[in-house]
Amino acid sequence: MAKQQIQVDDLMQTGYCYVLTESSGENFHPDFQPELTPKEMLELGVFGGKYMTDCSKEFPSDWYENAQLCSERYDSDLNFFGINASQPLSEWQRKGWIYEEDPRGWFQWYCRYYIGRRCPDDDRQIKRWRAMRRHIAQIKKNCRKGDLKCRRKQRQALLHWAYDSRKI
Repeated sequence: MAKQQIQVDDLMQTGYCYVLTESSGENFHPDFQPELTPKEMLELGVFGGKYMTDCSKEFPSDWYENAQLCSERYDSDLNFFGINASQPLSEWQRKGWIYEEDPRGWFQWYCRYYIGRRCPDDDRQIKRWRAMRRHIAQIKKNCRKGDLKCRRKQRQALLHWAYDSRKI
């Protein structure tokens, strides 16, 4: 793969550049096997539709064709499970979960990882992704298989982390 440089210019980041060193959707770390692509997540409805509405130049245009987005405000009705399962960015910043190069958090890291960027924060983010599995165990323990109305907040949170709880 020929290395490609991406220049970022959006509301949260200007002048940031990164290089794609892998082909899109390929060569993931063996411990990182997300069940959903960023495109699938955006189409299902995540982050109240507010996330990444100003990033269309950075990511593939087909990600936005059927995405559930709302540039004006957070709208939990756009989330697949119709519920707010997010903490505000300020809380993520307060807890030190934000990597400087990805000021929007985990999903921004995942989108960039998916299209081929690799960076020093990969191991930490993959560990955080793996830690979300505890929510899968709680859904399996407390919900009937396929009952998408059971634990909707946990299911939406899993969706935010590329886990597909519709299969549970």
